[in-house]
Amino acid sequence: MSRFWSPVVQTLTPYTPGEQPQMQRLVKLNTNESPYGPSPLALAAINQQNTDDLRLYPDPEGAALKKAIADLHGLDPKQVFLGNGSDEVLAHVFLGLLKQSKPVQFPDITYSFYPVYCKLFGIDYQTVLLDSNFEIQTQNLKTPNGGIIFPNPNAPTGRAIPRSDIEALLRRNTDSVVVIDEAYVDYGTESCIPLLRGSAYPENLLVVHTLSKSRALAGLRVGFAVGHPALIEGLERVKNSFNSYPLGRLAQAGAIAAIQDQAHLEETSKKVIQTRERLVSELASLGFDTLPSTANFIFTRHPKHAGAKLYQALRDRGIIVRHFKSQRIEEFLRITIGTDEQTNELITALKEILANA
Repeated sequence: MSRFWSPVVQTLTPYTPGEQPQMQRLVKLNTNESPYGPSPLALAAINQQNTDDLRLYPDPEGAALKKAIADLHGLDPKQVFLGNGSDEVLAHVFLGLLKQSKPVQFPDITYSFYPVYCKLFGIDYQTVLLDSNFEIQTQNLKTPNGGIIFPNPNAPTGRAIPRSDIEALLRRNTDSVVVIDEAYVDYGTESCIPLLRGSAYPENLLVVHTLSKSRALAGLRVGFAVGHPALIEGLERVKNSFNSYPLGRLAQAGAIAAIQDQAHLEETSKKVIQTRERLVSELASLGFDTLPSTANFIFTRHPKHAGAKLYQALRDRGIIVRHFKSQRIEEFLRITIGTDEQTNELITALKEILANA
């Protein structure tokens, strides 16, 4: 602690990102990265932009990338906002749209960055309990509120709710913003982006995406939000009061190519889904209880073995998964879906651990 810290810094409990260990031989299944590389078209586009032009600032508006996203989803570019990863997009959302006189609402078990943003920006919030099956019950999100935000599928549970539930929520909740964080939507969840097409779409819906997961560009840091142009204008005002150039030339070029390569997205997402279903089946044969998942990770527990001990036993074998210490979920492990080879190593390790327990 320094005597030069601002008062707000002394009150912060920062978000803890997934560990990035520097181990020689590692099966890394803790941060929900894609087990497959980015689109070859994206890599080629990045290489093509790797020239002396890097001395020049990038397009601060990201117009070409906004158009690519809008074209893909049948939207107008005025409905698209860009940021340095979806975490930056979400930060601008909290400050620009969710800092209201009433508290923002989100689930009690969800992306743990949400309460961090609230603390940073001085935003009141209320958590709404997931049900006994760890599902979001949208009818428990009450009005009035200063906004509603949750991931779909939720993190770290992997559980999703149908788009019809969100449509019903939007009909009930018309006086504040509803933000759907779709970081993992490409692995089997209905996106809410189609609700933003046409002439009568809800003015209070914002959908946030990242290119870090299914597009396999976590190292490039690109995220975006889509919604009504008036919401986007508010986010642009915040962005341009913070950093006018959030996305570099390489990031914009790679993101455009990745967005346009739907075939690569569909191929790699399908492989992840197939491996996920196989992993769930293998874990069931070992006695694990796994929540239904439409993400590139699963949330699982063994009724006879503590989550913390399983986490450490896997780590001792060079397999890194995620363990959370929150009371309701402390017995669970969140396991990223890896390659088939990584899945084989994980299952072999778990069989050894359970046999020796």
